[in-house]
Amino acid sequence: MKKIIRFLSLLIIVLASVGLAGCQRQENSWQTIKSRGTLVIGVDDSFVPMDFRQKNGKLVGFDVDLAKAVCKEIGLKPDFQTIDWSMKETELRNGTIDVIWNGYTKTKARAKKVAFSKPYLENDQILVTRKNEGINNYRQMRGKILGVQTGSSGADDLDNYPKVLKKRVKSTVLYDTYNNAFIDLKAGRIDGLLIDGVYANYYLAHSKYQKEFKKEKLPYPSEKFSVGINKKDKTLKNKINQALDHLEKTGELKKIRKKWFN
Repeated sequence: MKKIIRFLSLLIIVLASVGLAGCQRQENSWQTIKSRGTLVIGVDDSFVPMDFRQKNGKLVGFDVDLAKAVCKEIGLKPDFQTIDWSMKETELRNGTIDVIWNGYTKTKARAKKVAFSKPYLENDQILVTRKNEGINNYRQMRGKILGVQTGSSGADDLDNYPKVLKKRVKSTVLYDTYNNAFIDLKAGRIDGLLIDGVYANYYLAHSKYQKEFKKEKLPYPSEKFSVGINKKDKTLKNKINQALDHLEKTGELKKIRKKWFN
């Protein structure tokens, strides 16, 4: 009996220690980031025009410029880390990154896993098809093959609003990057691509193949891009929101929007 009591007492002490450590991590997360002096930002470096690589390997984009501006406001240096986009929430939860900042759409499903900053940009899901296929609207995708990025908000819309496309198409093909999806679309391996409007508009405007494609806005709800933050990092969330407010008031956010979206 004494051994059982001793074991239970030790177990209570261990559990209490773990709980205290968890509380301390919650309280000191901002202090850890501040002491480090950097904000580790998880990105998909193929998502134009938000975060993408130039031919020389340099990371550029709307979110790159905005993250740099916000980091300057809160006294940190940005440390951009390329991640597997389908694992973004896991990376955030495990502490591999501090934030998800890459055309990250705020949704109810994601809000159960992460906290969101205030929105800073709007987006829509669109359908891109080849002009020579004669697909004039999404209703004509019946029996066709659709491409979509793994872990994207488009993939969420596909499941949440199945009557729009999911129940029409013959099958779907998942892609790690939109760039690979466009290659298959051009080659005729898929008939349509469900894609973020900000990506498609920029890609088509800068592609030599733009005349081969056409696009259509889909009847999904409009989206808002926000920064994904660990729910325990309340101080970090507040500081990012304050920085975004200040950049909006000073006109710096408007300048960044104009630079990338004219």
